[in-house]
Amino acid sequence: MTSSTPTVDRALRAALYETGDTALDAGASLLAADPSADAGLARRGEEFVAAAWRRGWQPADVVRLVRRDLDEPHVRLLASLIRAQDRREEGRPRGRRWTAQLEELPTEAPPRTDRFSHATAVLELYRLLLRLPTLEPLQEPRRDRAARSDSRMLTRIRALLAKAEATGYPEEAEALTAKAQELMARHSVDEALLDARAPAPDAPGACRIGVEPPYEQAKAVLLDAVADANHCRAVWNEPFCFSTVVGFEADLEVVELLFTSLLVQAQTALTRAEAAQRAGGRRRTKTFRQSFLAAYAHRIGTRLAAAADTQVTDDLLPVLATRDLAVTDATDRMFPETVTTRLRGVTDEAGWTEGAQAADRARMNSRPRLPGRAPGTG
Repeated sequence: MTSSTPTVDRALRAALYETGDTALDAGASLLAADPSADAGLARRGEEFVAAAWRRGWQPADVVRLVRRDLDEPHVRLLASLIRAQDRREEGRPRGRRWTAQLEELPTEAPPRTDRFSHATAVLELYRLLLRLPTLEPLQEPRRDRAARSDSRMLTRIRALLAKAEATGYPEEAEALTAKAQELMARHSVDEALLDARAPAPDAPGACRIGVEPPYEQAKAVLLDAVADANHCRAVWNEPFCFSTVVGFEADLEVVELLFTSLLVQAQTALTRAEAAQRAGGRRRTKTFRQSFLAAYAHRIGTRLAAAADTQVTDDLLPVLATRDLAVTDATDRMFPETVTTRLRGVTDEAGWTEGAQAADRARMNSRPRLPGRAPGTG
C-alpha cells in the first residue's frame, strides 16, 4: 500500500512525468523544504523497486543501468532502496543468483549533501526506475541437488581460471585454462547424466550476464560462443547492456565462469599488444581494439566449436541432444523474435591478427578426451 504525503505526491507529479531540469528542480525544491516528507519519499522508492521486479528486472540489472546512465551516488541510493524493499519481503523465496546479487550491492551509505542536492539525486533515480520497460522473466532452475552447485569441482575451476588470469606467461595461462576446461567438461556431463537418471529431470533456467561498453559487440560475440559451446543459448540486449543466457544450471555456471575469465585474459592480452604497437611507433586506436576483440571472440568461438564437435562420445549423444532441444525450446519461448547483428568497425588488420593470436594462447588446440564423457566445452 502506498504511504505518501501531499508534498511527495506533488514533487513526483512535478518531476517524474516531465522532462528537463526545470521540472526536476521544482520537485526537488518541494522535497527540500519539507523534512517530514523523507520517509514517504523513501517508501515510494521501495515501491518503484518492487515494480521493477514485477517487470522482470533483477538487482544486478538495475544497478548496471543506473551505473551507466547516472552516477555512483545514485547507485548507493538504489542499493539502500533494494535492501529496504527486500527486508519488507523477507521470507519470499529467492533463487541463488538473486541472493548473490543482493550480497554484491554496494555497502557504502549515500553521500551526505544538502537537502536540495539529495532530493535531486533521488528524483533522477526515480525517473529512471519509472521508465524501466518489461523484460522477459527469468526462471532459475529448481534443483533438488542445490548443494552440488558449490562443489569442490567448481572451486577448483575457479582457482585454475584465477591463476590463468594472473600469470604473465601465455604458456602457463594456456595450460591452466586447458585444465579448467577438462574439469568443466567433467562437471557438465556428470550433471547431465545425473539429471537424465533422475525421476524428474531439471528444466532449463536463465540468467543475465552483463555485456558492457566499450566494444560490447565483440564481447557479446564472445559470450555467444562460450554459451553455444556449453549447450546454452545467449540473446543480447544491447540497449540494457546484458545478454540472457538460457541453459541448465551446471552449464550456466560454467558459462559465467569462463566468459568472465576470457574477458580478463583478453584485456591482459590487449594491453600487451597495445604496448607492442606503441614500441613499434604505431598509435593505438579504437579500431585496433575493436578489431582485436572481434578476432579474439571469433577465434575462441571456432576453437570451442571444434572441441565440441570432436569430443562427444556416441553413448552421450541422446542425453545431450535432449538437453539441447530443451534449451532451444525454452529460448524460443522467451524470445520468439530475435535479429542478427553484424559486427561494426572491424577494419584494423594488425588488431585482428593480434586478437586471433591472443585467442590461440588462451585456448589449447586439443585436450585429453574424457573416457566415456562428453564435455560441456567450457
